[in-house]
Amino acid sequence: MFIQVIQGSCTRQDEVHEMLDEWRRDLSPGATGWLGGTYGFTDDDQLLAVVRFESRDAAMANSTRPEQGAWAERFTSLMDGPLEFHDCDDVTLMLDGGSDRAGFVQVVRGRVDDPSRLKAMLADTTTLHEMRPEIIGGTLAIEPDGTFIETIAFTTEEAARQGERIEPPADVRRELEYAMRDATFYDLHHPWFETA
Repeated sequence: MFIQVIQGSCTRQDEVHEMLDEWRRDLSPGATGWLGGTYGFTDDDQLLAVVRFESRDAAMANSTRPEQGAWAERFTSLMDGPLEFHDCDDVTLMLDGGSDRAGFVQVVRGRVDDPSRLKAMLADTTTLHEMRPEIIGGTLAIEPDGTFIETIAFTTEEAARQGERIEPPADVRRELEYAMRDATFYDLHHPWFETA
């Protein structure tokens, strides 16, 4: 799997939502290898789009379509500034991956010097699910320099906040402190999802 994360400042949120719905309706049928996406706005007007493709080649082929270019130009014009793109070939699914049933999504951006350590922590889904049953899925996308973008799907925001108050075991806490020491958290209170 390949993940592209798109982020940018946006106050024209209804128009951007409509543009993304338009892409799903009109352009996604021709986007070979597109799997889906998770979208939302933060309280400080940041758009986050976590888009999944079968491979980097599929994503790049989509980008070169003329209709995609025309759509992207219109989409970009609605943003308050430039968009930031993060392309990740190294993708790990947590539980069943993202979930379109999520009532709340948190996107975490950070950087680690040992991505395998972070992936090992997420691979232990039994402990995770027992400790935090409100987490129903997630994706971890890592760039070559160790920058990571984790997308975590929760049943509800209320359940997520309750779960945050649970003290993890010492070994889990140590790994969390390692992974999240310089991380930035983006809360998507009203996420929406598209699936191929």
